[in-house]
Amino acid sequence: MTHTLTDQDRPELQEAIQQIVDSGFTGVQLRVHDRRGEWVGTAGVAELGGTAKPPANGRVRIGSNTKTFTAALVLRLVAEGKVRLDDTVGDILPGFGLDRRITLRMLLQHTSGIFNFTGEYYEDGTVVPGIPWSGREWVDNRFKTYRPEELVRLALSRPARFEPGTDWSYSNTNYVLARLLIEHVTGRAYAQEMERLILRPLGLHDTLVPETRTDLPEPHAHAYYRYEDAGQERTVDVTRQNPSWISTGGDMISTAQDLHTFIAALMGGRLLPAPLLAEMCTPHPKAGYGLGVFVQDAGAHGGTVISHNGGIAGHGALMYSTPDGSKTLTAALNYVDDASMSLAAAFQRATQSLVKEVFAGQ
Repeated sequence: MTHTLTDQDRPELQEAIQQIVDSGFTGVQLRVHDRRGEWVGTAGVAELGGTAKPPANGRVRIGSNTKTFTAALVLRLVAEGKVRLDDTVGDILPGFGLDRRITLRMLLQHTSGIFNFTGEYYEDGTVVPGIPWSGREWVDNRFKTYRPEELVRLALSRPARFEPGTDWSYSNTNYVLARLLIEHVTGRAYAQEMERLILRPLGLHDTLVPETRTDLPEPHAHAYYRYEDAGQERTVDVTRQNPSWISTGGDMISTAQDLHTFIAALMGGRLLPAPLLAEMCTPHPKAGYGLGVFVQDAGAHGGTVISHNGGIAGHGALMYSTPDGSKTLTAALNYVDDASMSLAAAFQRATQSLVKEVFAGQ
């Protein structure tokens, strides 16, 4: 039986999430599981102008944490013998004219070089835009439906960032292609396969693939977006939106509890055979990215942590684990997003402090 800890048991954790709120976030839900037990805490508010705290296990749009779920699903199919990591993606999905050097492994590790459909940002400051996902244009069109094939074709109409396998660059397009590949090799919808191989076996009842569904099931904290319109600053509630614009790059909904269950099971070897889990956690030297996970150092005495975080228009999620799944940190965040990503630096500092506290503090 898990021992449930209180604020008094772990005041440093309550202080750490309060620091995130003080840095500008609206609310935080945090869950830590380690050898001392389970600690759950909240800080801030669920809604601008309100006084109620965020629900302790509210649903949240998890953004790019979706990539870890998708990579785990692909690797389950590899374990079933339906596909191999070094298969040529163009052979499986012949309709896109993909470079024949691109493999499934390259999609999962972001080494394909394929243009990121949400836009590319180059080291020299050059920006090549993709689909509209910020500012008033996105706000006005946030209920629009995009088909995954549409996002892929837009990306492939732009020049590749580099030759396949020669570099690393994060691209949402890789994971939309992985979605289409899953559907092609199984003959079933991505959401059905996610339910069959990940969600149902782990009992993740609060996690879902929304596809074009616009609502967020209760309970949840609210997400906001701030933009300028005719010289006026406007802040709108964007909790409801059609996440098909990001597709498998970041559309899933979950809770801090389900994220804990998922990452603990994945790292604990309950989803994948040991050789595939080892491949998943083997990082690319440029960015420390494995197959759908970051492999990073938690700081002095903290050792290695496996993680993926995500953010999507006022909602965010954190997911960290030791390589054996014995210690995890998961969180849901709500905030006021904007095109300049004004909270990005504060978020990085607060997250690093939180990870150091949990994984290197004791």
